[in-house]
Amino acid sequence: MRGLRSTLFLVVVLAALVGYIYYLNGRESTSTDSKEKLFAAVKEDDIEDVRIKSADGQTTRVQKADGTWNIVEPEAAPADQTELSSIASSLATLEVQSVVDEKASDLKQYGLEPARIEVEFRAKGVKEPQRIEIGERTQTGGDLYARFPGQQRVILLSSFLDTTFNKNTFALRDKSVIKIERDKVDRIEIQKDGKPAVTLAKTGMDWRIVAPLTARADFAAVEGSLERLSSAQMQGIVSADGADDKKHKLNPPVASITTAAGSSRATLLFGATENALVYAKDTARPMVFTVAPTLLTDVIRDLAEFRRKDLFDGRSFTATHLEFKRGSETVTLNKIKNKDGTEEWRNGDKLIHAMKVEDLLSKVSGLRAESFETASHAALKNPALVVTLRFDENKMEQVAFARAGAEIVASRSDEPGTAKVLAPSFEEVFKGIDEMK
Repeated sequence: MRGLRSTLFLVVVLAALVGYIYYLNGRESTSTDSKEKLFAAVKEDDIEDVRIKSADGQTTRVQKADGTWNIVEPEAAPADQTELSSIASSLATLEVQSVVDEKASDLKQYGLEPARIEVEFRAKGVKEPQRIEIGERTQTGGDLYARFPGQQRVILLSSFLDTTFNKNTFALRDKSVIKIERDKVDRIEIQKDGKPAVTLAKTGMDWRIVAPLTARADFAAVEGSLERLSSAQMQGIVSADGADDKKHKLNPPVASITTAAGSSRATLLFGATENALVYAKDTARPMVFTVAPTLLTDVIRDLAEFRRKDLFDGRSFTATHLEFKRGSETVTLNKIKNKDGTEEWRNGDKLIHAMKVEDLLSKVSGLRAESFETASHAALKNPALVVTLRFDENKMEQVAFARAGAEIVASRSDEPGTAKVLAPSFEEVFKGIDEMK
């Protein structure tokens, strides 16, 4: 009997606990749902005019036309579409966290007389603008004091809105250093320190160096430069009218990069470096601005940095023919397709184990240039090894290797200059040839 009473008691306690939790959740849900929206009738897409006075005293007005935001005051300029989208979204969803004082007698203590930040906006079809004034953060930093102009009622807004609304003119403008359609760029010209220009051209999906020499280009290096250029942002505006171009070493420039997409061209000039910033100019606009020094080093690269480091384009799964010449010795491997559709590698009539060939091919295709020299090395006149690789049925490439003291140098038959190769990688290939005999 006593056990039954204990069980019943526990059931009652559990039911009470469940009820209490449900009650608390209900209160929390009701509290969340009942938060006052400051501009309940406003929709984000309907906002078409915004004026912001930031904490530094700058006032900026931005208007939307045909879905695009543009700064109209204090000067005409393209606006940062992401920033304005965030501001419009925040205004349309602005909620009161709580009410501090219904009739505050001293607004200065909240940073609201005068207000630290003022936001005014107008929605489509509404004549009168709507406003909100924002003051200081609370002592804990979790919220912002705010009020409607002319009212004594002080409310709290979420503190993250400070970074959303506290934007001066520069913060609201489009800070792109240059406008290019990256996917359509088919030619790049880079000039630096008066040296011959490095020119790259795109055919299909491949990039090639076409000046000052002809060679394969490193796809990742070229696309990386384009990505960095297309996403680069100004750090500040020095001159709106392009004054003192010579002072900033922009006439002539220290370096430049020009991209072309068909007949369309865009050029970015780089000038002097000062106070850890680089002066720059888009030739399509008169203004001089500053950029991070890393932009200069990321897009203005030396010729060698754009050269493809892989000595061979062929891979083990695309190769059909291999020829190794060492002095008077030649070892030739061919992939034979049998009548039943199977494939095998042969050295003449001798069948070579496929795994051995695959391993050697992997080592050959893995040979890479560690650095390049413009001139052809004298040691390549008497190569230690010449490798000819056929792949994709009709493609052929040939690379000569030579020992120059402790170094290994190499040269492709279709490219000028000399590549330096890691000696251990070369020796692995050199020894692996013996297993093919």
